Amino acid sequence: MFRLGHHACIVFVVSLAVSTLLTVPEGHALDPVPAPSAPGHVDLQTQIKATAAKVTPAVVNIASTVVIRDQTVFDEGPLFGTLPQQPAPLRQYGQGSGVIVSADGTIITNNHVVAEANDVEVLLADRRQFKGRVIATDPKTDVAIIKIDATGLPTIPWGDSGRLGVGDFVLAIGNPLGLNQTVTFGIVSAVGRADVGIADYEDFIQTDAPINPGNSGGALVNIKGELIGINTAIASTTGTSIGVGFAIPSNMAKTAMQSLLKTGRVVRGFLGASTQDVTPLLAKLFKLPDVKGAIITDLMAKGSAEKAGLKRGDVVVRFDGKEIVDPGRLQNLIGSSPIGTKHRLDMIRDGKPDQLELIVQEAPHERIRRTPPARVETAANPLAGVVVDEIRSPMARQLGLTTTTGVVVTNVEENTLAEAAGLMQGDVIVEVNRQPTPTLSTYQKVVEPLRAKEPNLVLVNRQGTYLYMPVEAE
Repeated sequence: MFRLGHHACIVFVVSLAVSTLLTVPEGHALDPVPAPSAPGHVDLQTQIKATAAKVTPAVVNIASTVVIRDQTVFDEGPLFGTLPQQPAPLRQYGQGSGVIVSADGTIITNNHVVAEANDVEVLLADRRQFKGRVIATDPKTDVAIIKIDATGLPTIPWGDSGRLGVGDFVLAIGNPLGLNQTVTFGIVSAVGRADVGIADYEDFIQTDAPINPGNSGGALVNIKGELIGINTAIASTTGTSIGVGFAIPSNMAKTAMQSLLKTGRVVRGFLGASTQDVTPLLAKLFKLPDVKGAIITDLMAKGSAEKAGLKRGDVVVRFDGKEIVDPGRLQNLIGSSPIGTKHRLDMIRDGKPDQLELIVQEAPHERIRRTPPARVETAANPLAGVVVDEIRSPMARQLGLTTTTGVVVTNVEENTLAEAAGLMQGDVIVEVNRQPTPTLSTYQKVVEPLRAKEPNLVLVNRQGTYLYMPVEAE
């Protein structure tokens, strides 16, 4: 994965057209492909040209300088041997793009374009150059706001990224490889891309409109010239475009920008619960109709989820009627919801559909998680080979746990079902087959009658994160 806010070497690749052989059954003629109608072709080309002319003046080139001062080198002194020297500060230069969103000089770009920058220069399409001030940044969405002292600037109007669909035409505008005011054309390849590994909150638009290093922070617009995304990264084995680019949706970017300008930070909604993805086996064990949803694995005291009545093991499948494919989708929907608003959750509890009303609360500061150590004792059956122990107060302190409920895994033997399922030293088992295991004696009573031939569901607390783990025979 390559972010796009830095200089890169230019590599020109010539594409060769390759003919495709079609096999036609004997006795059948291959129908000719009808030529596109002239009016439609002219209309599309005219629209693209008009859109490009309309939006390019509002896309800027951003050059950033990061000064690294904390260097110390050593030189051989004539009398005292090795002496520390203070060299000249090391300067690193980066380049990206930005989009003017207000006529008074407010520009949106990516956080990674200006992160830790000591100096920001903004070059407009009309060749005017301004000093840029970084007003606010949000690394969690990779959004940053820059201000320049200018008025009467061209802007791009915001579009509704929620209305985008696969196949929609888009234009990407930016400064790839230092080539200012470059426009490329393509389609929306996918929407709702998460787990890309770029930011904490991901709901990317994927496009095949060619984008390259230097495009970061530039505009992705629809055919009407509305801003529907901020170009952010590419997936590539070469560092240059192979037709897989990602943009932050305009709805997410706009919400982040408005919050940054109003409060200096992004105020996000928070579920107040840990969630887990649905696998085919978990879908079977939770009696789900399909492999979709977000499994609730833990609840924060007095959080939005607990107040709404959600319980551990509930599977959220819709948020205000919008399908929840995975936990990332739920996180994004709640994160972008205004604090205090009410929303309907559709869920499945014990295999039956249910509904709840949830009031969104603000996200608290993140918890610090620690890696726990381990110690020794015994258990049985499909969990044979799992050595557990009660969590006593000294051990709880050692493991960094805030509770003594559950049994801690101190060893997992090799070549066992538990090892294959992914159980590890330091995991705290809190449920087996939805039955709580608060103590060692309770755990043993629950585990003894289990049969290895059937899948069994173990809930563990791993470094503060709750996970359901199916343990089954191969």
